[in-house]
Amino acid sequence: MKAAVLHEVGGVPRFEDFPDPVPGPDEVLIDVKAVAVENVDKLIAAGTHYASKKYLAQLPAIPAFDGIGTLPDGTVVGFGNPRPPYGALAEKTVVAKGAYAPIADGIDPAVATVLGTAITGMSLTTAAGFVPGETVLIQGATGVAGRLAVKVARLLGAGRIVATGRDEGQLREVQALGADTVITTAVPDAELAQAFTDAKGDGYDVVLDYLWGRPTEILLRSLVPESFAFPKPTRLIQVGESAGGTLTVAAESLRTSGVEIYGAAKGLGPDTMGQVYGQVVTWAQSGELTFDVTRVPLSDIETAWQRTDLRGTRLVVVL
Repeated sequence: MKAAVLHEVGGVPRFEDFPDPVPGPDEVLIDVKAVAVENVDKLIAAGTHYASKKYLAQLPAIPAFDGIGTLPDGTVVGFGNPRPPYGALAEKTVVAKGAYAPIADGIDPAVATVLGTAITGMSLTTAAGFVPGETVLIQGATGVAGRLAVKVARLLGAGRIVATGRDEGQLREVQALGADTVITTAVPDAELAQAFTDAKGDGYDVVLDYLWGRPTEILLRSLVPESFAFPKPTRLIQVGESAGGTLTVAAESLRTSGVEIYGAAKGLGPDTMGQVYGQVVTWAQSGELTFDVTRVPLSDIETAWQRTDLRGTRLVVVL
């Protein structure tokens, strides 16, 4: 079969022949139809993700650990956790029986690869207990997940949406998607802190954070009140770390600001995951929630893997 083959940690996968997988007694063969190439896939391939050792224990290996494909009986499914070294970026892969779920009728396989990305936006409800009418701040709104989060927040009934990003041109695009106010983070610290203060109105109810690092550190400082007061709670949901994996939190940023920090997985379980995924599918089927994807064939994986011009669209390899 043809596959994207990674020969060394930190390398770039190449379009090559690779032995066909042979399913064991408790496994099933998947004919792959579409795979989204995400930042986590590149981090694993680079050896910098905590899951790298698992997926790169044997080289050469095929990157990516989930996708859309068909079972031997033709059922279209979303699958995950292929048996290494068989990742998703290949004509075929092999997964444990049950490591897949049917895809709803009418969903394009390329779009289906991105449905899960919208789940991070749904953490507004699962992790933060969002209530319609609340003010939402989305940190890092120019990326794929951030743009989807803006759309999800609007569909959920946000009263006001504030969005941040580094690129002013892309922020204008985000504003067209539904953000009421945008803030560029590519400014000096004091200017960014003032922008957070000016945009918050009577307070940010929920912060969905794909950035962490410097912008979030400045945000937390900006939320410290200037005098004794009963703070309005701000529920900050930590999702990503595209601006840095760590930050320094001053004691007063928590003691007096009313900030509550949660991880995006808070509140998730089999039932809630099914509910939020079902809502995303319903929006996708009705056209209320749209997904921007850039489709490339598997044969172009080496060039596609290194692209830096996607501007908020998800790279999807189609087979």
